[in-house]
Amino acid sequence: MAAQREGTPCWADAMFNDVEGAKDFYGDVLGWTFGEAPPEFGNYTQAYADGRAVAAVVPPMPGQEGPSQWCLYLAVRDAAATAVRVRDNGGEVLVEPMRVGDFGTMCLAREPGGTLFGLWQAGTHEGFGATGVPGAYCWAEICTRQPEKTDVFFPAVFSYGSRQLEDEAVDFRLYELGREAVLGRMGMTEDFPPEVPSYMNVYFAVESCDEAAARATERGGTLHFGPITTPFGRFAALSDPQGASFSVIDVTPPEGGTPGAADAPDD
Repeated sequence: MAAQREGTPCWADAMFNDVEGAKDFYGDVLGWTFGEAPPEFGNYTQAYADGRAVAAVVPPMPGQEGPSQWCLYLAVRDAAATAVRVRDNGGEVLVEPMRVGDFGTMCLAREPGGTLFGLWQAGTHEGFGATGVPGAYCWAEICTRQPEKTDVFFPAVFSYGSRQLEDEAVDFRLYELGREAVLGRMGMTEDFPPEVPSYMNVYFAVESCDEAAARATERGGTLHFGPITTPFGRFAALSDPQGASFSVIDVTPPEGGTPGAADAPDD
């Protein structure tokens, strides 16, 4: 696999106080199977869709238990250098660049608008084994309460271009590499409960949005929005029983495409 461009989403994981519960939930909702949990790597457990690595779940370190949330990792060539740019542009480095065996180097950070994200400098683990297929990562949106800060930070750190969608009902921008949209940015409105902080909304592809949403609620998840058909596919916004927000999307309807594929005017 060729090296991914700087700033390309390349991996996702989440920390769960109840890892077995998370495995049961996502195994049922997304059809995931799971690999071994090596203790030398903190019982970090990869999830697979049709035999290909698509995400991971991990228990917290002792004393670090807390709310669960999905973290999206962005590909970088030099995690240490990118961490410097994160700080220089008003972000916060939460976990300094750390080598993970020969798999690669990771770093956790928070942008000025409050969203957690990761950096991944690939070694033998280059990231997603598949994207856009059932059970795999498909898209992500930064949901932020301070979009003006977020819109300055990400293009400065990752050299993204950005385009605002013309829609009076929603404040939404696309972050692009060249003309390829790689991330969305959603301005959070009063429709979001005030206790919900900025977060990364990770989308996973499914064969049927309605069936996946029904399975999620049957297994103790919460449906926040949808299912609804959009130009990008039929999707629903959910949270799992441990509070981690995510979305499911079926991109197969004839009127659909992949999220971010719709054109938008240049700045």
